[in-house]
Amino acid sequence: MPKPTSLEKKKVSWKHVFGSAAIYGYTLFLGWTTRIYWFKTEEFLQLEKEGKNFIYAIWHNQQLFLLYPYRGQKICSLISLSDDGEYIARVLPKFGMKAVRGSTTRGGARALIKLMNIAEAGYHPMLTPDGPRGPIYQVQQGILFLAKKTSLPIIPVGTALSHKFKVGSWDKMRVPLPFGSTALSYGKAIYVTEESDMDAVAAELKAELDKVTDHSERFINKKPFDNTKG
Repeated sequence: MPKPTSLEKKKVSWKHVFGSAAIYGYTLFLGWTTRIYWFKTEEFLQLEKEGKNFIYAIWHNQQLFLLYPYRGQKICSLISLSDDGEYIARVLPKFGMKAVRGSTTRGGARALIKLMNIAEAGYHPMLTPDGPRGPIYQVQQGILFLAKKTSLPIIPVGTALSHKFKVGSWDKMRVPLPFGSTALSYGKAIYVTEESDMDAVAAELKAELDKVTDHSERFINKKPFDNTKG
């Protein structure tokens, strides 16, 4: 089995070296100043207790605060081949995680094969079902294909931040700010088999992600999650 790697690109870019160092420092500061609430299901806790593997799913615009809460865990994440993706790919190893470069639009097949290999080594893939370019809050086929081929359950995770601002990207990315609070709510495990109706499973995963995001939003911001907006 090939040894998993955290970075795919070999060229040294000082822009990315210094930029990723700044992101790492800011992420640590965020973690130190943010109160984190966990809402894990009994089903998930049993999977953890038994040492089972699984795939995390989270909406694309909720991913920026995940590095600190999941630090030191065996996480591997699919990171786009874009210039911006290079920053995150360099930060992940600093938190004990691995990056696989690719997306559903570039290098997707190769990236999914690498994810399957890394999952076999015991790492938990973490994917954004609506990434890398949307549509927002719509499940694409990549995560379902990975779940089917690995027979791993998908664990939906929904988050909310009290202190944040949104940027004008396609997903209205939420950029976390310090001295706030966040909630991470887990949903029902979703399994994909060879006999599964992929459209039905995609709808089920979307519904579960919206449900757990709504739980986190109501807990942190005291308002429902509006999946018609960013």
